[in-house]
Amino acid sequence: MNMSINEKALSEYACFFQDLLTSQGMTVINATMLGVLLNCLVFGTAVYMLDRFLRWAIVEGFRAFTIKSKNTFDDHMLQTNFPRYVAHIIPVTLIKLALPYLVYDFPETLGFFTTIINIYVIFLAVRLLRSILRSTKYYLRTKEEYADKPIESYVQVLMIILWAIGIILVLSQLFGTSIKEFALSLGAVSAVILLIFKDTILGFVASIQISVNDIVRIGDWITFSKYGADGYVTEINLATVRVQNFDNTYTTIPTYSLISDSFQNWRGMQESKGRRIKRSIFIKQSSIRFLNDEDIERLKKIQLISPYLEHRQKEVMRFNRTHQIDKSHIVNGRNQTNLGVFRNYATAYLNENELINQNLFLMVRHLAPTEHGIPLEIFCYTHHKQWEKYELIMADIFDHLIAAIEYFDLEIFELPSGKDVQRALRND
Repeated sequence: MNMSINEKALSEYACFFQDLLTSQGMTVINATMLGVLLNCLVFGTAVYMLDRFLRWAIVEGFRAFTIKSKNTFDDHMLQTNFPRYVAHIIPVTLIKLALPYLVYDFPETLGFFTTIINIYVIFLAVRLLRSILRSTKYYLRTKEEYADKPIESYVQVLMIILWAIGIILVLSQLFGTSIKEFALSLGAVSAVILLIFKDTILGFVASIQISVNDIVRIGDWITFSKYGADGYVTEINLATVRVQNFDNTYTTIPTYSLISDSFQNWRGMQESKGRRIKRSIFIKQSSIRFLNDEDIERLKKIQLISPYLEHRQKEVMRFNRTHQIDKSHIVNGRNQTNLGVFRNYATAYLNENELINQNLFLMVRHLAPTEHGIPLEIFCYTHHKQWEKYELIMADIFDHLIAAIEYFDLEIFELPSGKDVQRALRND
C-alpha cells in the first residue's frame, strides 16, 4: 500500500516509541499499549492546543469582520457561537485522520473511538445548523416585513426535525446499522413503542403544539376548572404542567390536556391596557318610577348629573310641547325615570374615576329582567391589573353606587331574611 509522507511519518513515530519501550525490558504487548497511550497523549495535547488557538483566532477574526460589516446577520451568528463551532472542525478532522495510525495495533479500540468521533461530528453538525437557524430567527425579527410573522414557531419546528435526524444518526452509529435498516427496525416495533410510550408521545406532541402555538408559557396565570388549577405555571415538561395555586398548593395537569380541553389563560389580560370589571347590581323592579318636577329639582343638586338633567329635561319638554302631550297624567308623553337617571349617574361616576381606563370600552346597561330584579351591569376596565388593586378598585366603585342608590328612590333586591319575616308578621 502506498503511503503519503505524513502517514509514513506517523507510522515511524509510533514504531520509534514501541522499539524504545521494548529495549527497556517490556513485553511487546505492554510496550505497544504504553506506546499507543503516549502517542495519544502527545497527539491529544497538540490537537487541544490547536483547537484553543483556532477558536481564539476564528472568533476574533469573525468579530473584527462583523464590526466592519454593515449587515447584522453576522452579528447574530457571533451571538449564537457559530465561529466557535466552526473552529472545532479542523481538530476533529485531524483526529479522525490520525486515529487509524495511533491505534493501529488495536482494531477493536479503533472501532470504538471511531464511533465516538462520528457521534461528536453529528452533534457538531447539529449545533452548527442550530446556530444558523437561531441567527436567522434573530435577523428576521429585526425586519419590519416579518414583524407579525410567527418566525419563532417555524424555527422551533425545524429545530425539532433537526434534532430528530441527529438522534436517529447517533442511534444508527451506536447500533452499527445503516439508516435504512434502523428505520425499518423502528417500523417493526412501532406498535409496541406506541403502546408503552403512549403518554410520553402524547406529551411530546402536546409540548410541540404548546410551544409552536404559544398556548402557555412558564409564569402564565391559568385557570383550569377541570383539575382545580388557578394560579401560575411553574414548570412545563413532556408529561405534566405544574401550576402553583394562589393558596400555595400545587396542581399537576397532563400536558396533553392543554390542547384537548378548554382552560383560561390570563396572559392576554396581563399584556393588555386594562382589566375588565363586569358586575351587576340587581334593582327591585317595584322601586322604578317616573320623576316629577320636584324630583328633578332635587336631583339637580347632585353635581355629576346636573348638566345631564338640564339637557334631558329640555328635550323632554320640547318633545311634549311639540306633540301637544296631555301632561295631566304623568304616564303620557316622554318622562325621565329614577333608574334612567341613576344609570347616567353611574356612567358619569365611572368617567370621572381616574382609576378607570377611559380609552377602553365603558358602559352601564340594563340586562333582561329576572326573578331577582333588573340587573344594572357595570362594564369597564381598570388601569391596574394586579389582583389586589383590581379588587380594591372594584369594591370602591360598588360601595359608592350601592350607597348612592337610595338617593334616587331605588331599592336593591335581596331575598328576605328571618328578621324580615318576623318584622312582616309583627306588622300584620
